[in-house]
Amino acid sequence: MPALSVLDLVPVRSDQTTGDAIAATLALARVADQVGYTRYWIAEHHNMPAVAATNPPVLISMVASATARLRVGSGGVMLPNHAPLVVAEQFALLEAAFPGRIDLGIGRAPGTDPVTGWALRHGAGGVTDEAVTLFPEYVDNVLAMMEPGGVGLAVQGRRHVLRATPTATSVPQIWLLGSSDYSARLAAEKGMPYVFAHHFSGDGTREAIELYRSRFTPSPELAEPRTFLTVNAAVAATSEEAQRRALPQLLQMVALRTGQPLTAQRTVEEAEAEGVPDAHRGLVQAMAARWVIGDAEQARARVAELAATYGVDEVMIHPVAGATTGTDAGISPAREETLRLLAA
Repeated sequence: MPALSVLDLVPVRSDQTTGDAIAATLALARVADQVGYTRYWIAEHHNMPAVAATNPPVLISMVASATARLRVGSGGVMLPNHAPLVVAEQFALLEAAFPGRIDLGIGRAPGTDPVTGWALRHGAGGVTDEAVTLFPEYVDNVLAMMEPGGVGLAVQGRRHVLRATPTATSVPQIWLLGSSDYSARLAAEKGMPYVFAHHFSGDGTREAIELYRSRFTPSPELAEPRTFLTVNAAVAATSEEAQRRALPQLLQMVALRTGQPLTAQRTVEEAEAEGVPDAHRGLVQAMAARWVIGDAEQARARVAELAATYGVDEVMIHPVAGATTGTDAGISPAREETLRLLAA
């Protein structure tokens, strides 16, 4: 088996408050820490009824405080939504507080709808529509500002040194993330580690990874290409139960892909009562075929097969198993079981 890690969007079920969802994430992170997962990443999404991961740095601090050995990071911070200095300051502080345990995964997508994207970028007046175009420059700025020496800026004929934190002794490990070949090219050019969003897209994974590896230029931080795979997973005692638990997330993805209104995450029973519309059965089957859904033996074999297919030694699990009606709102037992069974 490859090394295993976790991707968490901090899902909010129909029976949960935001506080409940955060409590469930902290419980899930403790399980991952106890059973030997490598890293735990939080994704950035905004204005979504089923996702509480609006602020990765805040959640990373919570998760790192609640665990002992996991690397904790962002999967990722959507850099065009933020001033580079703010991101650099946040992660420099996290690295200072939890040295050697922080990852900064950087993405280029908005992670939200156009209206919320506008509010993020213009609400404080500090981020412009050019942020996406300037993404490579912003990445360089974040990297430089977190180094102990900082970055020099020429202002009114004088040189000013800008540092993310006064006395850095280490920096987070920084990854580029993407669901197209853009970040694969940029990561290869800059000699940075790279992750393709296989859990979200599934199309183009092989091409993006091969492009990254073939064009990789060594850097002082990384001598060889480094990448891993992300995958949605629902694992249970039986394959039938795993399929039941995957249904709420499958329906959520159908709504996202077909432009339907988004709702809080359904319970298993709510998803079963709703069912899959005939028009979308093909979409559901295609998505489920790319996921890891089954009992422990089937799931571990599938994860090992995916790692071999894409030539990676680490797989990041996005545990999507839904909860049944009556589950304690502060925990996600099916998600925890997915992690435990895969790690067994």
